Amino acid sequence: MANDGMNMADMFGKMMEMQQKVQNAQAEVAEKTTTAEAGGGMVKVTANGAQRITAIEIEPTVLESDDPEMLEDLLIAGINKALDEAGEMAQQEMKNIAGGMLPPGMDLSKLGL
Repeated sequence: MANDGMNMADMFGKMMEMQQKVQNAQAEVAEKTTTAEAGGGMVKVTANGAQRITAIEIEPTVLESDDPEMLEDLLIAGINKALDEAGEMAQQEMKNIAGGMLPPGMDLSKLGL
């Protein structure tokens, strides 16, 4: 029985270690950014791996135009594209990181990765 307890403690330690690695990976991914453009670069939106918008750049000519609907459309398109790209980037990064922690051949799709 003592041997089983040691195996459980060993397993618990490995689980704690993996949890810490995942938390570190999530923090690392959250700091990475991607920038998407809309309207041929008239609007640029930057999002991080935590899918938060970190910057928006708008060409001055767009602000000077008398077409607020166009600016609204460009912002929506740029934000959606940046969030999509950030989500894909984060998912790929987590796959890369998690793949190095798991046994070969383990199916990550069941974990949502």
